[in-house]
Amino acid sequence: MEDKLTHLDDHGNANMVDVGDKPDSQRTAVAGGRVIMKPETLQLIKDGNIKKGDVLTVARIAGIMAAKRTSELIPLCHPIAINKISVDLTLDEGNQAINIIATVRTTGKTGVEMEALTAVSMAALTIYDMAKAVDREMRLSDIRLIEKRGGVHGDYSATE
Repeated sequence: MEDKLTHLDDHGNANMVDVGDKPDSQRTAVAGGRVIMKPETLQLIKDGNIKKGDVLTVARIAGIMAAKRTSELIPLCHPIAINKISVDLTLDEGNQAINIIATVRTTGKTGVEMEALTAVSMAALTIYDMAKAVDREMRLSDIRLIEKRGGVHGDYSATE
């Protein structure tokens, strides 16, 4: 791994990395996270009884929309033509949580890790927003890159 920060020029100024000379390749990133909540809140979501509506559907759509707009939200991110985004939400009653997994695919010159992480983050924030009236103690947790495939730096898989 290179020990130079790629978003800094020789004078320490922030700049967007030039990926123009890199070849296109198939790239995939998977990110995950969770929203931990009271058991009563999870039950309300499961039963579809949150007053703002269908929490899981809205959170899924929010995650997809956020992934598509990552370059507008995070400075120095490249706009990317995304081939596929999936945001999966599962109820984890044993841990009083909703688990979120986002998978993003592209064929391009740069990876989609930030898009997958943004999708998870926005899905989690949407869950919080929709259920905060009944549970302000919810916690967004464990947002992380789980796996990435493709690109010059090779594949990565989290160890946990």
